[in-house]
Amino acid sequence: MADPHALSWRERISYGVADMGFNFYWTNIATFLLFFYTDIFGISAAAAASMMFAIKLINAFTDPMIGALADRTTTRFGKFRPYLVWGALPLGAAAVLTYTTPDLDHDGKLAWAYGSYLLMMVCYTAINIPYNALSGVMSADPQERSTINGLRFICAFAGSTLVTAATPALVKWLGGDDEKLGWQLTMLVWAIAASLMFAIAFANTRERILPPPGQKSNVMQDIRDLTRNGPWLVLFFLALIIMVTITLRTTTAAYYFKYYVGRPELMASFVPTYMMAAAAGAAATPLMTRFIDKKKLMIVLMSLTALLSAAFFAIPPDQVGLMFVLQAALGLVLGPKSPLAFSMYADTADYTEWRTGRRATAMTFAAATFSQKLGTAVAVAVIGALFTALGYVPNAAQNTGSQAGIVWLMSLIPAAFALLAVGVMCCYKLDGPRLQAIQADLVARKASLSPQV
Repeated sequence: MADPHALSWRERISYGVADMGFNFYWTNIATFLLFFYTDIFGISAAAAASMMFAIKLINAFTDPMIGALADRTTTRFGKFRPYLVWGALPLGAAAVLTYTTPDLDHDGKLAWAYGSYLLMMVCYTAINIPYNALSGVMSADPQERSTINGLRFICAFAGSTLVTAATPALVKWLGGDDEKLGWQLTMLVWAIAASLMFAIAFANTRERILPPPGQKSNVMQDIRDLTRNGPWLVLFFLALIIMVTITLRTTTAAYYFKYYVGRPELMASFVPTYMMAAAAGAAATPLMTRFIDKKKLMIVLMSLTALLSAAFFAIPPDQVGLMFVLQAALGLVLGPKSPLAFSMYADTADYTEWRTGRRATAMTFAAATFSQKLGTAVAVAVIGALFTALGYVPNAAQNTGSQAGIVWLMSLIPAAFALLAVGVMCCYKLDGPRLQAIQADLVARKASLSPQV
């Protein structure tokens, strides 16, 4: 007889499709937003970077609050699924406002940027945190978690590829000679598409894992549990460092091709090259985790990331083919890191339940997302500070120092952070055999609490 709790392919794919929708927002933010602010919206790199850092920092602290709220939500549709439909329209509206350029002076524009960007990030978090937590309650099987997260990130990378390839063309097509209008309408298109994908995930997924019966907890207790969860702490710092590594290269790429290579049109294919390769890497993740422990696999992947990132330092501006080859290689080795990490977050939620008898799945993922946003904020701050120190001037030929800084941000600086991630991962103790023992013990506990017949 088929397992009534097994996940169908419809459910797995529907869960993954939602992350394509999230990347219609996230990839625009990571790849184009700083460029939009400096070259379209009309504020300085220093002001834009400072604003984005401040908002990311503020938004990072909203993550645990939203996680706590989601853990305590009770509806007939579950704890986490309803947020996919509750937050879709507010997020879409906030995103369109963020990519709207008002007719204001510099201070007015800056105030608009602060307000609209903060609103967008809070709305994004209000859906994304429950969505992340959903993967931890759809199944208790670690390999199943690797599968659904692998599918999720295949869809995510496909969405990122679509955004980076299509956004410049959409801006031109929808706006014509008016780039400001083009960016606003383009974001409207992505928002509508994302909302439809969130609805698909809501309609076709189910929550199967519930907190232990009679669990009584408060937010501070949830946080204390996480701070005493050694494997989760490792993942917290790992996520921060990896996000710095990726954001440095993703955000710098537009400047790299515009000012170092001198061919900005290549951005439309450069980032998609990474995304398609990363999707292939994500697709291979469930197969790799059958034969390689998650910890060992992550260490190998980040070591290769450091090597390949550093190689960009030696590429002259006319060797475009080599840039694309290395970019594809980076996609292949970084593609598995996201499904690996999110699968491991779910494992640490099991570890907390095993140690304490309490479960706070959304808080586990929310605090992890907190670290990712801190990493993004750090990366943007590094870029802004370096650009300011080296004399970056928008839409002008760059001086030698500014060009060198752009190359460093694409190569040696992210390579150093990748090596730091390797060191952090060596401290992760929740390996395969220990996780299997924990899972077996949790099953035995729940069986002992079931009514006897």
